[in-house]
Amino acid sequence: MKSLIPALVFAFSACAEPVFVDRAAGLSMRHVYDGGWEHFVGGGVAVLDCNGDDRPDLFAAGGENPARLFVNITVGPGAPITFTEGTPSDIRGTTGTYPLDIDGDGFLDIAVLRVGPDMLLRGGPDCSFTDASSEWGFHPRDAWTTAFSAIWEQGQSLPTLAFGHYVDRANPDGPFEACDTSDLYRPDGNVYGTPEIIAPGFCALSMLISDWQRKGDPELRISNDRHYYVRGGYEQMFRLNPLTEHTKDWPHVSLWGMGIASQDITGDGLPEVMMTSMGDQLLQINTGTGFVNAPYEIGTYAHVPFIGDDGRPSTGWHAEFGDIDNDGRMDLFIAKGNVDQMPSNAIHDPNNLLMQSADGKFVEKAEMAGIATTERSRGAALADLDGDGRLDIVVMNRRAPMEIWQNATTNTGHWAGIEPVSVVNTRAIGAWVELRFGDKAEVREVTVGGGHAGGQAGPLHFGLGSETAAEVRVIWPEGVASDWVPVPVDRVIRVSRNGTGLTLGH
Repeated sequence: MKSLIPALVFAFSACAEPVFVDRAAGLSMRHVYDGGWEHFVGGGVAVLDCNGDDRPDLFAAGGENPARLFVNITVGPGAPITFTEGTPSDIRGTTGTYPLDIDGDGFLDIAVLRVGPDMLLRGGPDCSFTDASSEWGFHPRDAWTTAFSAIWEQGQSLPTLAFGHYVDRANPDGPFEACDTSDLYRPDGNVYGTPEIIAPGFCALSMLISDWQRKGDPELRISNDRHYYVRGGYEQMFRLNPLTEHTKDWPHVSLWGMGIASQDITGDGLPEVMMTSMGDQLLQINTGTGFVNAPYEIGTYAHVPFIGDDGRPSTGWHAEFGDIDNDGRMDLFIAKGNVDQMPSNAIHDPNNLLMQSADGKFVEKAEMAGIATTERSRGAALADLDGDGRLDIVVMNRRAPMEIWQNATTNTGHWAGIEPVSVVNTRAIGAWVELRFGDKAEVREVTVGGGHAGGQAGPLHFGLGSETAAEVRVIWPEGVASDWVPVPVDRVIRVSRNGTGLTLGH
């Protein structure tokens, strides 16, 4: 088995511990994800620039409350993060939201996950959204949707969409052992056809389509909630075309699975997989032919609260990798929270901020950073909301207000934001972006899905440490690699294909 410690150890060390400032007051109104048992799960947020001003906006699920759009009006880098409410939404029953440009018109659309028929919202100028479900031939069934992922298959003008469903509410013997199947929608010309059934279903709570072997063959991974498993349930992987379950390279792990995150942390260019659950948060190392569990000593299991005297298991939901201090090493945020009042699990369960050390191990810093809140957290996001090159944090809570945390860490490293753009598949979903700086190389895959009930569209963030020069190449979704091209640092750069080269823009 390969080493779990990154092969390239970067010399830069941040000179200060992570620090965050509470900016929840910067939201135009208090927003709460609320509802009964059908909203014990879900509670995601989409991060997207919906008006072209290079400031990430938020579309937040509301459960029984309306979903809400928050438009970013932060005045500049380092200024207090501030939002105003966008056009009011009357969409209720939402569990999650994911941004992607479905019709290739350049405006980001939103897949809305619901308790009830899901929706596809077409984005337009100035953060306007309209229901385009019927126009696009999308006619979903009345289900309880809790997971989503998407990919552009070769030669298609529309993305393939995977909607993961939880419990079959129509089953009179439910909810236990009443997991629903899920649905895969492929384009039929310029509209969607009848969905293919993804079965067996083990109560999906997160999905991610990823080319994890980097062989041009993306596969669908599903994390499932063991609480409602039929007997013998496990985490799943499916080949997409034809749709068949792939059992060889995905170990039969049974979790109370809540979320998925994917990122190369070992330096070999292949993405690892982080799965959250009630109990252990399981990091699996990509060997190239399969996955093996990371050793306990790496520091990512986060199985019980790290503050307080509650020794009961934690409940992990949204997990996301990002370089918080721009030192060139990926860190990990995990949103935590009891399902409701489950006595077998920790009630006051702080969120985790696991900072990666030079030796490749992760160290808990959430309390020191000021973000160890203990509400029932669900979805979350790491994104640079004020444009200062430091990743901020959004946290969605069940029956408690949404949180905004502004990164105020001092003496952080340099950074680069790389956003590949293309035609048809305008956000280049399925592309790989590689960045070289100093003696180090990092890689990101452009995906839609994962996390818990929410995701983001926008620049890929790279921390560079003390390095002030970098070069990038893009392996486009069809497998063609660009040349290496120098890019300026400490800013966001959009890159588009220009023969074997890249055209750089702002």
